[in-house]
Amino acid sequence: MKTVCTCILILACAAPLWGQDFKSPPGKTPSAETLKAIKEKTDKLAKMVNVLTSLKVRDPGLAEVEIYLEAARKIVEHNEFFQAEAGNWTLDVLGRGMLRAAFLSSGEMPWAVTTGYPILRAYRSRLDGSVQPYAVTLPAAYSKDPGKKWRLDVVLHGRNNTLTEVKFLKDFMGDKAAPADLGYIKIDIFGRGNNAYRWAGEADVLETLDNFIAAERLVSRDGQVDMGKIVMRGFSMGGAGTWHLGLHHADRWAVLGPGAGFTTTHGYVAKLKNPLPYPQEECLRIYDAVAYAPNAFNVPIVAYSGANDPQKKAADNIEAALKKIGLPMTHLIAPGLEHQFPAEWQKKAEALYAKHLAQPRTEYPPQIRFVTYTLKYPGCHWVEILGLDRHYEASSVDAKRTDSGFAISTANVRLLHLTLPQGAAGNQTVEIDKQMLTARPWVNPAGIHHLYLHKREGQWTSILPQRLFAMRAQQPQKVNGLTGPIDDAFTDSFLCVRGTDRPWHESTDAYASGNLERFKREWAKFFRGTLPIKDDIDVTNEDIASKHLILFGDPGSNSLIAQVLDGLPLKWTRGALEFAGVKTGAADHVPVLIYPNPLNPGRYVVLNSGHTFHAADYQGTNALLYPRLGDYAILKLQPTQTDSLGVSVVKSGLFDDFWKLSK
Repeated sequence: MKTVCTCILILACAAPLWGQDFKSPPGKTPSAETLKAIKEKTDKLAKMVNVLTSLKVRDPGLAEVEIYLEAARKIVEHNEFFQAEAGNWTLDVLGRGMLRAAFLSSGEMPWAVTTGYPILRAYRSRLDGSVQPYAVTLPAAYSKDPGKKWRLDVVLHGRNNTLTEVKFLKDFMGDKAAPADLGYIKIDIFGRGNNAYRWAGEADVLETLDNFIAAERLVSRDGQVDMGKIVMRGFSMGGAGTWHLGLHHADRWAVLGPGAGFTTTHGYVAKLKNPLPYPQEECLRIYDAVAYAPNAFNVPIVAYSGANDPQKKAADNIEAALKKIGLPMTHLIAPGLEHQFPAEWQKKAEALYAKHLAQPRTEYPPQIRFVTYTLKYPGCHWVEILGLDRHYEASSVDAKRTDSGFAISTANVRLLHLTLPQGAAGNQTVEIDKQMLTARPWVNPAGIHHLYLHKREGQWTSILPQRLFAMRAQQPQKVNGLTGPIDDAFTDSFLCVRGTDRPWHESTDAYASGNLERFKREWAKFFRGTLPIKDDIDVTNEDIASKHLILFGDPGSNSLIAQVLDGLPLKWTRGALEFAGVKTGAADHVPVLIYPNPLNPGRYVVLNSGHTFHAADYQGTNALLYPRLGDYAILKLQPTQTDSLGVSVVKSGLFDDFWKLSK
C-alpha cells in the first residue's frame, strides 16, 4: 500500500504572526477569604437552583436565576478575575441570584416587569443547553400604555478582553436608571463573548431576540414589540457583527447602524496569504459582509466612522460595492476622530434611524433583491432559495410582484420558493430568466399560498413541495441547515459522542480523545458554553432525532461510527483509509468530515472534529474565525513535544451541492 502524504497545511496552536494579539490578561486571584466566601455562596445558590428544578420551575425564570450561578462558576473555573473588584462583583452576583431564587420560589418574577432600568435576563440555548445572559431596558412608559407598539434596538458590544459573565451581569445590575425619555426597548447582547457574533455568537443574537419576544408574551405584553421597527446596531466588534448579521438577515431589521468593525478578511488581517488555499478561500464567503452588500437594497444603512479610524475601511468597502450597483448608503464620518463613537455622533445617527423608521414598512415589499453564497442564508422576505447550482459562488434573485404573478431573474439558483401576498390565489404568471410559465400555488394548512419552482436542464417548471421532499430523500442535497462546513454543526443543537469500546489504534484514539478535550476547553473558554458529551452507549433516540452528532473515535471504539460508516463516502478499515481519492494507513491518519447523518438525514454527522480554528485564532482578531478544513479532510498525525495534537492536512475540500466529492 502506498501512503499519500502531500501536506499542504499544518494545523497548530502557535501564536499567529498577523494582526493584534487580543489575549486576555492574567487573572488577579482574589484573597483566600474572598474565594472561600464565593465558594460558600456558590454552594448555597446551587442548592436553591436544585430546589427550583425539583419543583419543576421552568424557563425563563429558572434560566434567569441559574445564570448567576453559572457566571460565578465560570469566573472561578477560568480564573478570570481580571479586575481588582471582580471578587466582590462575584459575591454581589451570587447575592442577586439568591434574591431571584427566593422570589421565584414564591412564583414571582418582579424583574421581568421592571421598567426604566436595564435588567439582566437569560435563556437556555438550544445549541448546548447552557444558560446565556442578555440585558433588557424597557422604557419607563412601557407599562402605561399596553396597546402601544415599541421600537426595539438590538445592540452588539465591542471587543472587551476582560469581558466575563460576571462583568456583564454587574454592568446590568439595574441600579442605574435609563434616560427618562427613552423611546424604545433596548436589548444588549452578550453574544457568547468575543467572537464578532460568528457561529454560536450569531446564534446567540437570534436566540436572544426570539427568547425575549417569547418571554414578553408570558407576561401579557404580546403585541407591544413593533416587529417592523427592529434596529440592529453596534460599534467596533459590534459594528462587524452588525454588518454581517444585518446583511445576511436583511429582512429582520428596519435599520442597520454599524460603526467601524470589518467587512472583509483580506485587507483586514495583516500578512494573510491572498488567496488562501482551497477550501479556506471559498469559506471566507460565508462571513465576509462585503460579499452580501447588495442586500442593502432591502434595509437602510446608517453607518458611522471616525475619519482617522483604520476601521473606516469597513464602511468604505460596502459603500464602494453599493456604488457599483447604484444603491445608496448613509455614511456619517466624524472629522479628526479615530476609533471613537462619541455621544454627539450617536445622536446624529439616532436622528437618521428615526427618519427611516418614520417611513411605514410594508409587510410584503413589491421587490426583493437578494444575494447569497450559501444556503445558510437562504432568502429575504417572500423569496427563499432552496437549491444552488454551486455553493460559495454568487447566487442572486431579483424578484418583483406583478399584477398577475412575478417577474424574476436568477443566477446560480436551481430551486426557488415564493410566498404569495395575503389574499392572493389562483394560477400565477411567472416570468423567470426570460421564460414564461403558469404556476399553480400550493396552499399550506395555514391557508398561505406558495410557489415552488425547479430549474432542470435550463428550464424552469412549477413543482409541488412533496416532490421536493421526495427528491431530497432520494438524493442528499445541501439545504438550509445542512450546508457544511464542519464549523456549521455548532450553530444548532449538537451532541459530542465518545467511544467506549476498544480502538483500532492507540495513536488515532489518543488524537480523537485529545481533540475532544481541546474542543471542550475552547468551547467553554471562547464560546462560553458547556460542551454536551455522552458515551456512545448512552445516546438516545431523542438525541439522534434532534441533534447533530459529533462522533469521536474510530469504527472499533465508537459504535455510532460503525453504524453510519456505510452511509458515508469513505472506506475505513483497521488497515487503511480511502477517501477523496487518497489511500493512507489507518494507524497514523484520521478522517474528519461533515455529512448528512445516515441515521437521520435531517441532521449532520461529524467525525473527529470540533471547530477547525483554535486558541491562537480566538485570541487574535475575530476575522481569523474562518473554517480551516471545509467539509472534509484527511489528517496525518504529527504530534510534537509541544503539541500532542499536531497534524498536517493531506487533503481537504468541499462536497458539491449533492454531497458528492467535487475535487
